[in-house]
Amino acid sequence: MYLRKPHDKSSHSAQSQIKSRRISILEPPTILRAYNRRIATNPSTTCLPAIAASCIALILCTILAAQQNEAQAQEGLAKIQVTVNAVFVPVVVRDSQGRAVSDLKKEDFQVFDKDKPQVISAFTIQKRERLQIGTKATGPAPFSPTVAPQPKTPERFLVFLFDNAHLDVGDLLRVQKVAIKMLDEPLADSDVAAVVSMSGMNSGLTHDRATLQDAVMKVKVQELYRHDDHACPNIDYYQADLIQNKHNEQALKLAEGDYESCAHLQSPGPSMVESMVRSAAAQSLANGEQDVSTTLATVREFVRKMGKLPGQRTLILISPGFLTLTPEAMIEKSQLLELAARNNVTINALDARGLYTTERNASERGGSSTQDLMGGQHSQYHSDTMNLDEDVMSELANGTGGTYFHNSNDLEGGLKTLTQAPEVLYLLELSPENIKPDGTYHHLRVKVDRDGLKLQARRGYFAVKPPKSER
Repeated sequence: MYLRKPHDKSSHSAQSQIKSRRISILEPPTILRAYNRRIATNPSTTCLPAIAASCIALILCTILAAQQNEAQAQEGLAKIQVTVNAVFVPVVVRDSQGRAVSDLKKEDFQVFDKDKPQVISAFTIQKRERLQIGTKATGPAPFSPTVAPQPKTPERFLVFLFDNAHLDVGDLLRVQKVAIKMLDEPLADSDVAAVVSMSGMNSGLTHDRATLQDAVMKVKVQELYRHDDHACPNIDYYQADLIQNKHNEQALKLAEGDYESCAHLQSPGPSMVESMVRSAAAQSLANGEQDVSTTLATVREFVRKMGKLPGQRTLILISPGFLTLTPEAMIEKSQLLELAARNNVTINALDARGLYTTERNASERGGSSTQDLMGGQHSQYHSDTMNLDEDVMSELANGTGGTYFHNSNDLEGGLKTLTQAPEVLYLLELSPENIKPDGTYHHLRVKVDRDGLKLQARRGYFAVKPPKSER
């Protein structure tokens, strides 16, 4: 749905600015265009545009209350293009007791790109007040009969994003119970929050606990891109990447053995078996790539929408993690981290699995060959997958100055911790003259010229090559 621009000539009036802002917010998000082809060929994906629509709802309930003189600045934010003209590196520094260090200067930092020192062209320090859910903010001024009380402008925005595309039923039920209990405590007067999901469920930004708790209970497991563990052959995204992208012969032979076993083939031709396995691997790889692209695009869309809000902005990703194996996934992560840094959005992450085991149970073996259950190659792949699932959450948190809570069953305590943004964040900008758009991943390393400190910083970025017409 599109809105026409008003014909009112008084463009400088407050009402005109608000209408203009609403039109900007309701422009078709990029995520809608990304799914048009998929929706046209698969009716089951028609729920995906709800993701974009819910992002709009997330903003509309608060953006009209923002100050009128911010309208033009917010319009500028919406048009930011993520490029490698400059790279932003958020850094959090703590001492040996875990306390934030707030007295560092630009000259205290060194940044290395592929082990080469870089020029820090800009340096900013952001300091924030710590205020947990359940902590009461300073009360309003006493009522005066001659002065009308003014509504308090929100100072902190919390968005709880449930990754129901990857959470299983057991983990989802556990984190729902924890979130309901945590949201029993009142929000601070200066806080508003939203509960959203990957599949489009959205509470809208609100101060009402009951609304947030009701939204938590409405989150349901999304099955769209999940791998079928009972497929024959059972080739998941990890093994498909080994076969198709890494040309791993062991992974191929294992899948061929699985197929012969689960399909009960008698003296099959080797070429026929290999052809079937490669076809299944290609399909699993495409499904996995679509899954990670959809997931990262959804997170990016929320970050973009939150960038329009005033005050502190914290996105809390509640997920078991997911694989990001390909160069395309690296590019998408790099774009997401760049956008979060530019829009001053902190991403905190909660590993919903808590303390988990990497051992496979009987229900996860599916179409695997019985011969392999003794050797354990599938079990090794399963273990590798579960460990690699953590990487994306750790990277998103470290790359935005956030916190990654994992390897603990105290999910309630973890969720409370994640409502906090870092007290002190240093934002370093690398000089664009020294950034080479060579189409490769650039590992970053940040050092501080002081002993006994622990640093948390962005790990790297993907320097996308410009189109040939721009070279």
